[in-house]
This record gives sequence, C-alpha cells and structure tokens, in this order.
Amino acid sequence: MRDSDADEPVAPPEKPAGRSSVLVDRLLATTGVCLAFGSAIFPWYVFLNPDKFGFGSESLNNGRDLSLVEARNVFSVSPLALISKEKKEPKLPDNLDQIKTATVSNVGQTAKEAMPAKVEQPFPGAEAFRLLHVANGRALIEDASGMFMVKVGSILPDNSKVAVLEKRDGQWVIVTSDGAIYKNQ
Repeated sequence: MRDSDADEPVAPPEKPAGRSSVLVDRLLATTGVCLAFGSAIFPWYVFLNPDKFGFGSESLNNGRDLSLVEARNVFSVSPLALISKEKKEPKLPDNLDQIKTATVSNVGQTAKEAMPAKVEQPFPGAEAFRLLHVANGRALIEDASGMFMVKVGSILPDNSKVAVLEKRDGQWVIVTSDGAIYKNQ
C-alpha cells in the first residue's frame, strides 16, 4: 500500500461564473497599447508641427516705443549711491594721526627708462629662414623645422619681429625689427 492510496480525490476549484475579469484584462491591455502608441507618436507630431508648440516669435517683442515725456532723474535708496552736490573739502577728525606707518610695495611698477624685455624662449627652429610667398599682408616663411605664416609684428625664427612687408624691385621683402632684409626666392 502507498501513501497516495489513502487520499481522497478532490475536485479542482471552479472558476467563478462571469466574464468580468476577462473584460477588465482586455480593457487594461488595450489602454496600455494605446498609451504606448501615443507616447511613440507624440514626439514626431511635435517635431513635424513646431508652429503649434513652443514660443511664437511674433508674440515676443524685444523693443518698445519710447515715451514722449521727458526723462526723470534716477533715484536710488542706497546711501552710497547718493551724490552730494556740495563742493566742500572733507573734514578730517581732530584726533587723526598724521604719521605714515606703512610701506608701499613696488610690485607691478616698472622703470620708465627700462627697455622692453626680449623673449626669453627662442623661436623653435634654426636661425636661418627664407621667404617663400607674400599675400594679403601675410608672408609664408620656411626654416629647418617647417613653414610658418607671419604678419607685421610676428616673431621670426631669429627672435626679431616683422617690421615691414614690402615690394622692392618687383620682389617681396621682409624688413625685420633688427634691420635685416629677407628677399623672396
């Protein structure tokens, strides 16, 4: 004899008689599908009809007509903004100590007769260069490290600056701040 022989057979539970649960399930599924479809289509609708959404540029007016009334003085409630119209010397307190006890730093001050400093780091490349072409106020030069585009005021490989780009005897020349002349070759 087995353990299952003593069990009494039991019938499965019966489903409630009615179609309401099937109807609710189908209604919820249909609603979900419709929401998903609308969510997928709505951004494209907005993209294809920008005039119906967003700010209309014609409704924004950045200008205004000025009044024909004479302008009034600006008023500020800040005491620091109020300007005294009286021309009087400020009165110093009687107990003010007139002895100067501080020093003034000379950081940032330069001597008037000092010459401007040369560039500390030399231009990359060799000292010698040649002029290749001049057009539109700029010159193309070449040295051992490559080609460079320079204009008046640019630093050259020999650490001088371009003073003038001019045409002499039918050839373009560069006159440097050191006085050197480089001809077009």
